[in-house]
Amino acid sequence: MNQNLNYYKIFYEVAKNGSISKAAEALFISQPAVSKSISNLEQSLGHKLFLRNKKGVKLTEEGKILFKHLETAFDSIHEAEQTLKRVGQFGIGQLRIGVSTSLCKHILLSYLQDFIRDNPHVKVSIECNPTYETIQLLKQDKIDLGLICDTPLEKGYHFEPLRAIHDTFVTTQTYLDNLFLREGEGEKEDWMGDISNIAGLFMFADNKESYTDWASFSEKEILEKSNLMLLDKENISRIYIDDYLSRNHIHPGQILEINNMDLLIDFAAIGMGVACVVREFVSSYIESGQVIEIPLDYEIPERMVGFLYPEQQLNATAKKFLDYCR
Repeated sequence: MNQNLNYYKIFYEVAKNGSISKAAEALFISQPAVSKSISNLEQSLGHKLFLRNKKGVKLTEEGKILFKHLETAFDSIHEAEQTLKRVGQFGIGQLRIGVSTSLCKHILLSYLQDFIRDNPHVKVSIECNPTYETIQLLKQDKIDLGLICDTPLEKGYHFEPLRAIHDTFVTTQTYLDNLFLREGEGEKEDWMGDISNIAGLFMFADNKESYTDWASFSEKEILEKSNLMLLDKENISRIYIDDYLSRNHIHPGQILEINNMDLLIDFAAIGMGVACVVREFVSSYIESGQVIEIPLDYEIPERMVGFLYPEQQLNATAKKFLDYCR
């Protein structure tokens, strides 16, 4: 912009009022100061902007072109000022969160429900994607916060823990009974072991006639012999579990990959196989007896779920939401 913005403001007021004296009153400056500013603007632009007459001033054709554009600009400025005023009065703001579908359903929603109730004028947008995509969206400044499982991060980003989660393997009693029938016959002596390894499975048994010889299977044997249902390979949770299986020398013979943990839970509940899920997300299924947990010979370390955000960049609404979650 080559001109002093004040010159344009004075021109706009003169054109809107059709009078130098009225513009001077509106701007709280003298008439000579208004006339001088208009003269300077006309000289700088190289165009006559007003025609003076007994009633006041009238825009030239060039003046009309300038006024049309300035009217749009000053209307936008006024709208921006009013919006900021409403933000202050009503707490209007925008909150953009990236999160996986499962973390959104089982963790984020409960926090959002209370936050929205107390901050009804905040516009919330949710991007449901795997963790690695959430991190990319954060880097591209397309979201304000990412709710993810703890994972190695680049410098410049902060991870704030929210709560712990625990991975587990679940299936149905019927599936395990059938697994014994399929895998145990003729090899019973080879499979026998310490029955205490699996005794906990009887707690949720819904079939009094169920077979019990599968109780001799170890965790390793069950996971290697079953149809093991896991999240897809790019998922952070899958990477974590693959590492757990590798460290404990467990080599599954058959893996079914699914990109949604809620589907893993549902597939386990209908007896499709053994699913690796988060215990906190499947607790109602366990309590009702729809699925049972596989007792583990090797404990799976807990993981932390938390908010990821840039260390130097966090808007007021995102800060408010974080404070709310704390």
